[in-house]
Amino acid sequence: MLTSKPKINFLKVYSKLKFLVVDDFENFRLSIRQMLRSFGVEHIDTASNGEEAVQRCTYERYDIVLCDYNMGDRKNGQHILEELRFKKLIRRTGLFILITAETSKDIVMGAREYAPDGYIAKPITKAVLQKRLDALIEQREILLPINQEIDKENYPAAITACDQILRQKTKYTTWCLRTMGELYLLTGDYAHARKVYEDILSSREIPWARLGVGKVQIAEQQYKEAIDTFKGILEQNKDMVEAYDYLAEIYRLQGKSKEAQKHLEKATQLSPLGILRQTQLGELCTQNQDLGKAAGAYRNAVKLGLFSCHDSSENYLQLGRTLSDLSEGNATDQGKQYAKEAITTLGKAAKRFEEEEDIKLKSLLIETRVHQGQNDQAASRKTFEAAQKLAEGSELPADTCLEMAKTFYKMGDTDKAEKMLFELAQRCNDDKSILNKIEDLLDEPGNLENKMKARELNRKGISYFEEGKLNEAVNIFQQALSETPKHPALNLNLVQVLLKAMEKQGKNPQQIAQCKGCLDRVKHIPTQHRQYKRLQFLIKKVSAL
Repeated sequence: MLTSKPKINFLKVYSKLKFLVVDDFENFRLSIRQMLRSFGVEHIDTASNGEEAVQRCTYERYDIVLCDYNMGDRKNGQHILEELRFKKLIRRTGLFILITAETSKDIVMGAREYAPDGYIAKPITKAVLQKRLDALIEQREILLPINQEIDKENYPAAITACDQILRQKTKYTTWCLRTMGELYLLTGDYAHARKVYEDILSSREIPWARLGVGKVQIAEQQYKEAIDTFKGILEQNKDMVEAYDYLAEIYRLQGKSKEAQKHLEKATQLSPLGILRQTQLGELCTQNQDLGKAAGAYRNAVKLGLFSCHDSSENYLQLGRTLSDLSEGNATDQGKQYAKEAITTLGKAAKRFEEEEDIKLKSLLIETRVHQGQNDQAASRKTFEAAQKLAEGSELPADTCLEMAKTFYKMGDTDKAEKMLFELAQRCNDDKSILNKIEDLLDEPGNLENKMKARELNRKGISYFEEGKLNEAVNIFQQALSETPKHPALNLNLVQVLLKAMEKQGKNPQQIAQCKGCLDRVKHIPTQHRQYKRLQFLIKKVSAL
C-alpha cells in the first residue's frame, strides 16, 4: 500500500532550480520563460540552437533542460540530448524534457533511445507545463538520494538508496527496482540482478524485466538461454529494438556474423536514426562481404553524422572503400556511379575533417584504388603520386600504412606492399588488432571477386582432404592459388596435401618441386603471422625429403 503523497514546497524548489530553455523561436523562449517565472523560477537561461545549448551546459550545471525537438536545419533535440549524455554534460539528477509536436515513428523511436526524462507535447499552456513539471520535480526530489550516488559513480551506495526508498513504498517502486537491477548488472553482481528481475516476473510479465534476465544471461555467457529469452520477448513485442540489438550482439560474440547482421538490420529498420547502430551494421555487412547493404548503412551514418557528436571521418572513408570495391572492374553505368560517389565522399571527408592527421592522404589512397578499379590509369597514377608526396619524410600511423600497402597491391607493386607490411609487423609486434589486419592483407590482397572464389575453393579443398580425396584436394587448391597465388594458408594447405600423397604413394620429384614453390611463395610472411610456425614446420619436412 502506498504512503500518502509527499509534501513538496514547489515554490521553494522552483526558486532553487536552474533552467535552460532551448528553442529556435525567440517568442517561444520568451513565453516559456514567463511561465517559469510565474512558477517561482529565478535562474533561467536560454539557447537558440543546439551548439549554444551544448556550450551553455559545458559551463553551467542545469537542473532542468526544456528543449524543443525541431530546431530547423540544425541539431535537433535528439542530437542535443545525445551529445549532452555522451559528454556527460547533464547529470543523472538533472532532467532533460523534450518538447515536441513530432509524431512520426522514426523520430519517436530515435528520441526514445536516448531516454529523455519526459516529453511535453505542443502546444503548451501554462497549466500543462506546470502539471508536467510538478510531477517530474516531485519524482526528482524523491529519487534524488539514488541519482546523487549514481552521479558520483558510487553504485553500492545507490543500491542502498534504492532499497531505502523501496521500503517507503512510494509510487516509484517500479523505477527503483528497474534501477536496482541495472546497478547490480553494472557492478557485476549478476545473481542479485537476476533475483530482482525474476522476482518481478514471478508476479507479472514485464518486458524490461525479461530484457534484464536476457542481459544477465549474456553477462554469464549463457548465450543459448539468452537467445531464447530475447526471441520470446519479440514474440510478445515485435517492435522491441533492444531485443534485436542484444540478439545481434550474441550472434556477433558467437562468430555468427550473418545472423548478427540479420537482427541488426531489423533493429535499424525499426529505429533508423541511430548513427552508432548504422555504423555497426556497416561493419557487419562489410565483414559478410554484403557490400550493397554496407554502402547503404555507411551512407546513412554519414547523413546522420551531419549534426551528431558521433560523426566520424571513418564513416566517410568506409563508404569510400565500400564504393571502391563495388565499382572495381564494373564498367556499367552503375559501376561508374559508384566510383563517382566514392570520389565525392572522399573529397567531403578531406574537407570536413581537414584538421585530422592523414585524412587527405587516406582519401587520396582510396581514390587511387577507385581510379585503378575503373581502369583509369592516368588518374590513378596522378592521385597516387600526390598521395606518396604527402607521405614523404614521415613515419605513417599503422592504419595509414595498411591503406598505403593495400594501394601498392592494387597498383601492382607487390614487393613494396609486402616490405611495408613486414616493417609494420615489426613495429606493431604487440598490437594484435594491427597484426590481424596485416595477415588479412598478406593473405588476400586481391580484388573481392578473387577473394570470394579463393575462400570457397579453400573450404572445398579442406573438405576433400578430410575425406581422403587427395587428388581432388590438390586440384582445388591449385585452382584457388590461381586466384590468390601468395595466400599463405592456401599454399601451406597444398604442401600438406602433397606430403600426405607422397606418404601413401612414395616420393615424387615433381611434387617435391611443387612443395618448394609453394613454400617459396610465402616466405615473406613475418614471424608474427599465424601461419609462420606452420611454414617453418613444413620447410623442415620438405627439406628432409
